[in-house]
Amino acid sequence: MALSDHFRELRARLMRIAAYLIIFGAFGLYWAYNHPFGLPSLFDLISEPYKKAQETLKEKVITEPVIGDLGGPLLFQLKLAGVFALIATSPLWLLEIWRFILPGLHKHERKYTRLFAVVAGPVFLGGVALGYYVLPKGISVLLGFTPGFVTSLVDFGNYFSFVVRMLLIFGVAMEIPLFVVLLNLAGVVPGRTLAKYRPWIILGTFIFAAVATPSTDPFSMLMLALPMVVLFIAAEIFARVSDRMRGRNRHSTDQWRDDELSPI
Repeated sequence: MALSDHFRELRARLMRIAAYLIIFGAFGLYWAYNHPFGLPSLFDLISEPYKKAQETLKEKVITEPVIGDLGGPLLFQLKLAGVFALIATSPLWLLEIWRFILPGLHKHERKYTRLFAVVAGPVFLGGVALGYYVLPKGISVLLGFTPGFVTSLVDFGNYFSFVVRMLLIFGVAMEIPLFVVLLNLAGVVPGRTLAKYRPWIILGTFIFAAVATPSTDPFSMLMLALPMVVLFIAAEIFARVSDRMRGRNRHSTDQWRDDELSPI
């Protein structure tokens, strides 16, 4: 394809992604304060972790959610609908990205990226669900630092930004081991290398979890780090099995240049 054709295809993919976001965003605007099909509203879902944290603290800390400006409620509703559209359409826009990259790949590479296209969306949503599960504990830890004679007025817009960061960090973090698998399938990261640096990878995972979690509490850090460690170990096992099946332990991929014949 000519360069102009690639740009046309990229424009078409971006327009599809924009259409997905607009459709789901419009539904999100309706769902923000309504209960379609008997489901809880998006506002109920986003405020549920805060309510659970309040119940945990009970009389120890007095907190009150507020919106501090006139246009705040409208802006909050738009943000809520936008984040819902971004998360709900993640399998669709990941699929569009994969389809754009697909024509430039070799036949065996398409098989590997097909794995990413199928698994990436559910893994991301699983990370988001895990982040939602640990939110009440993280919020209660942060609110617990409020002195007993002080009423904590929590700006709901800032609270929403905190929740979004938490969910996105958990969702993206769960994708990292999947990228490790893809790098192994592409021949970039051998399984032996993952095994050699396993202690440092685990240490780096805990450091990343401690820095990345906005709540800074140990519970949230562990709930992010432990699944990542398990997924990394699973990725290492997969990589070593894959290397053994393809004989990479006998012939390193970096031993021969692309323009040089192997002994075979």
